[in-house]
Amino acid sequence: MNGPEPAQPPVSALEPWPDTVRWQPISRDLIWVELLRLATGLAVLLVGLGVGWALSGHRLVGVAFGVVLLLGLWRAVAIVRAVHAWGYAERENDLLVRHGLLVRRLSIVPYSRMQFVDVSAGPLERAFGLATVQLHTAAAASDARVPGLRPAEASRLRDRLTALGEDRAEGL
Repeated sequence: MNGPEPAQPPVSALEPWPDTVRWQPISRDLIWVELLRLATGLAVLLVGLGVGWALSGHRLVGVAFGVVLLLGLWRAVAIVRAVHAWGYAERENDLLVRHGLLVRRLSIVPYSRMQFVDVSAGPLERAFGLATVQLHTAAAASDARVPGLRPAEASRLRDRLTALGEDRAEGL
């Protein structure tokens, strides 16, 4: 006998992103996609408030304009940090997906529970050469998606998850 095995450090439920996992980052180009979406929405809102302010001259509309502008800047910083927080890890029996800043979320999807895998890319994502892999399980509340992947990586991940899902489901 070699003696007792060394004790593993306790894992806290408050630390949902285990350091023992090799996390794969997503593309930083997703920052530009999200910033362009934000800029489009802000532009519409700010033009509307600007026209309302110019026509009414009311000080409250000017204050609303400034508040929306500040919130837009805060959201831009949050987008950059949020994209850096996304990651995924392929393990032997499941896929881990992490995201979130204030509320950190870790989704663990067993390969045997996957029903199908979608790959999608909207116009902005396509313009930046990105795609999103969406995992579907029997649970309606599961939100396992991995945005900001290059199309080749999205296809590889889709094919691997589909194959692993089929292999694991055969044993049920």
